[in-house]
Amino acid sequence: MPIVLYGCETWSLTLREERKLRVFKNRLLRRIFGPQRDKVAGEWRKLHNEELSDLYFSQNIVQMVRLRRMRWVGRVAHTGEGRGIYRVLVGKPGGRRPLGWEDNIRMDLQEVEFWGMDWIDLAQDRDRWQSLVNEVMNLRVS
Repeated sequence: MPIVLYGCETWSLTLREERKLRVFKNRLLRRIFGPQRDKVAGEWRKLHNEELSDLYFSQNIVQMVRLRRMRWVGRVAHTGEGRGIYRVLVGKPGGRRPLGWEDNIRMDLQEVEFWGMDWIDLAQDRDRWQSLVNEVMNLRVS
């Protein structure tokens, strides 16, 4: 998993890419656990997604990307407006894909029903930001 998620803090995922990550993880788990013998019919069969999650209890891969992105954004918000990475974070890219990292952060915050103050101001308060990151970590993504 660490190899797959290397650098995921800066990913700007679409729904299609999120689905591909979930499919990849399930394929990998099916390869690791292999087929299972059906007790009733006595035949070998592939494991279903629910069975895989029961065998290998871990966070959803998309949830892990969101968690790491939230941690990274908290660190970048502390660097200040003068740093280049901060300007890249809050900047708006042009071209065919108009969403930037800041838009992804706002969508992540909406999923945990955060409608409060600006996220950059919130990230300045480390304790509140950490509690928000913990909420994202506990969010169940299907």
